[in-house]
Amino acid sequence: MDCINRKILDQISGKWSIMVLTMLGFGPHRFNAIKRQLEGISQKALTDTLRKLERNGVVNRKVLPTSPVGVEYELTALGQSLRAHVIALYTWTEENGDEISRARAAFDARGLNDQSSTAA
Repeated sequence: MDCINRKILDQISGKWSIMVLTMLGFGPHRFNAIKRQLEGISQKALTDTLRKLERNGVVNRKVLPTSPVGVEYELTALGQSLRAHVIALYTWTEENGDEISRARAAFDARGLNDQSSTAA
């Protein structure tokens, strides 16, 4: 796979990217609103994720003229073109979460989760 494609896929499918893109798919959100909705994300991780998405042209950052200054994020036109795919992936995880949990439990019960026993 072409190096640039791998880098783009890595950044738009990162640990928090799909969740952020899913939220922004429903409209603009302020930084703190995103942080509150994403349980477990640190401020640094959210900042890094939003910067990567902005750098790739899928998220737009807008400084709001409020006191204190607020920042709002929204999908760009490019991000909107990705929206349906991101929401479909998120929906797939919701629809198949139970089955995946059962598969993980069965795998773990077989004792195959030890990395040293999986020689490739």
